[in-house]
Amino acid sequence: MNPLILAALVSSLWLSSPTPQMLALSMVTLSAPQGSQPEATAMEPPPPDGHSTAANTPAEDEMGPELDAAVTRGLASLARMQNSDGSWGDSNYGRTVAVTSLACLAFMADGNLPGRGAYGESVSKGLAYILTNSNETGLIATASANSPMYGHGFATLFLGEIYGMTQGGGETQLADKVHAALVRGVRLIESTQNDEGGWRYNPAPQDADVSVTICQIMALRAARNAGLDIPKSTIDRAVEYVRGCQNPDGGFRYQAMSGPSAWPRSAAGIASLQYAGIYQDRAITSGIGYLFANALPGKEEGQAVHYFYGQYYAVQACFLAGGETWAKWWPAIRQELMTTQLSDGRWNDQSAGDDYGTAMALIVLQMPKRYLPIFQK
Repeated sequence: MNPLILAALVSSLWLSSPTPQMLALSMVTLSAPQGSQPEATAMEPPPPDGHSTAANTPAEDEMGPELDAAVTRGLASLARMQNSDGSWGDSNYGRTVAVTSLACLAFMADGNLPGRGAYGESVSKGLAYILTNSNETGLIATASANSPMYGHGFATLFLGEIYGMTQGGGETQLADKVHAALVRGVRLIESTQNDEGGWRYNPAPQDADVSVTICQIMALRAARNAGLDIPKSTIDRAVEYVRGCQNPDGGFRYQAMSGPSAWPRSAAGIASLQYAGIYQDRAITSGIGYLFANALPGKEEGQAVHYFYGQYYAVQACFLAGGETWAKWWPAIRQELMTTQLSDGRWNDQSAGDDYGTAMALIVLQMPKRYLPIFQK
């Protein structure tokens, strides 16, 4: 089938309220690795009643005028931060494909796409910057990038969302460029998976960690949603690696070797399993229990290390879990982010820059809009 037609079909499925038949068509069924938790399988459709997801069962009063106003200020502020070459980033952090991709996703979460919406031009310029930094090996990174697989994962996710949401990118020439860069990026991810089943900082199949691995799993899921074939073995091995990083307390350690749990990487670990298609599983239940015990917004004062990174994945994990998990987490993170927004619309992140913090906060706060296909089951 022509890839543009297939992408259009998949996009239309994900942007509507999915039926069981739609889900069966738009997802690949993969078997979970053999081990101590056999009840879940990767990439299976969710239960047909949809009760386990927030995608089709909104919580009460998810959105409101105060939140809308915060998002409006935030989007305007993020647009002002864009550099003339289409990138985001300042001299202290660098103009990276990661922050650029996240900023574009923040606009897309409001329905902005190339040629569409108040910030369509911002997304178009960001997309051009990402395509400029996609090389023939498949790696999407600037020449000066450190730990390029972080940025590569976010950039490949962004391309997958663009390709799926615009039926292949809109006009033919752009569609071809997006598709080619997406395919190269995905194949690089597949070829750099290490023997344990994960990924790490550089595009080489050597060691692995949970934080880089989740970036690649989300990228593969977005590509799969957009119509690309993803090998079953790649997902199965990734699931096996993530499972091997969970501690008895339900949290996740940084690597498969022994180490302490921490809530940001625990949120990433839970989301890794969910984006691999596993939604009901003891690992997810215990992981979410760990999040509520250690990271529920409003419990601690001050911004924790990797705060926006952790909340970006935590809100996705709770959204995909749905039910009481979403109903409790969402009001807490919504209130916390609206409280910490600066008067000019930004969110401050002292380690990665305000453009990064602002993009991440906006993605979190716009989850209830349900525009991005990646956030659907």
